[in-house]
Amino acid sequence: MNGNRFGRLFQVTTFGESHGEAMGCTVSGCPAGLELSEEDIQADLDRRKPGQSMITTSRGEPDDVSIKSGIQDGYTTGTPIGLVIQNKDARSGKYEPFITAPRPSHGDFTYSAKFGTRNWGGGGRSSARETVNWVAAGAIAKKLLAREGIELKAHVNQIDDIEAPEVSFDQIKAHSEENDVRCAHPETAERMQERIAEYQEEGDSIGGSIYFEARGVPVGLGAPRFDSLSARLGQAMMAVPATTAFEFGLGREAREWTGKERNDDWEFDGESNPTPVENDHGGIQGGISSGEPIYGEVTLHAPTSIPKSQQTADWETGELKEEQVIGRHDPVLPPRGVPVVEAMLALTLVDFMLLSGRLNPDRVDDRPGEYDTDYHPSNPNNE
Repeated sequence: MNGNRFGRLFQVTTFGESHGEAMGCTVSGCPAGLELSEEDIQADLDRRKPGQSMITTSRGEPDDVSIKSGIQDGYTTGTPIGLVIQNKDARSGKYEPFITAPRPSHGDFTYSAKFGTRNWGGGGRSSARETVNWVAAGAIAKKLLAREGIELKAHVNQIDDIEAPEVSFDQIKAHSEENDVRCAHPETAERMQERIAEYQEEGDSIGGSIYFEARGVPVGLGAPRFDSLSARLGQAMMAVPATTAFEFGLGREAREWTGKERNDDWEFDGESNPTPVENDHGGIQGGISSGEPIYGEVTLHAPTSIPKSQQTADWETGELKEEQVIGRHDPVLPPRGVPVVEAMLALTLVDFMLLSGRLNPDRVDDRPGEYDTDYHPSNPNNE
């Protein structure tokens, strides 16, 4: 099965199934000399892990990460970084009714039809649990970007028909982690949580959206057409499980704007460089970063695993039957999806930074002074 690798130079190859022994990934292309610890990665994994609130699945996974390779004395060596996260609380028995009867709107049927088999425990490879690998790799990408003055953040801006008012980047950084919904507008977060609770009581689920933003991105990331920044970012976001829409800048609203309204006028900055007055283009023009903040939105549909009885078709017996998905599932996805969206944004940007030569692909020189980065075998004494 292909499709398990993301990135050109900063490559992430993932493995694992929802109810398998472990999840994990290999990160290739990270420059040598970046200070990195398991704690750096764990911070983001803790934001994604299950069982952290009443509006997430109760599955008890600590999601503790273990670095298996690519680190020496607390710094990256430039070789592949191996990351492993053990599965501790898998309960596959509840999925036995669906071995030959696909759960509605899951990947059960399509995986089985394509491959002739599938790991049915918890959805196997198609489970959103696989995103734990993306978040782990994204934490490394975030650290590389931070060195270059690039920071990014996301928050939940809509659940059902409850939409948060526009908030600043600083507000997102300050308030998005203050509530279980991860909405940076506290009053709206309370309403969202109440609405989620209503769906939980009904045994149903609901969808929503995540707003993301990146600041400090330099001009020139991306290439025309199929390697455009917007195209690659769209690929990254549409890979997030349950995503039904990706947009940047004005997004869908652009259909209601005239060319004159949307077009950004130009002016000179303090160093006589042309710069757009507005940023309705969302930081990307012609598929290439403009130097303005990159922002957009990802829409996630309602979780498909719900406790309500639903009809399925058993391809072994040829019968239609009613089944109930019994298990531990999220009633809404955006709150735990925030770190996933941030990870895919970070992985996309760091890959383009390497491709554009703005990051040295060999080293980042975070190591302390005793590591002499000017050493060369032909001149061991640096003379």
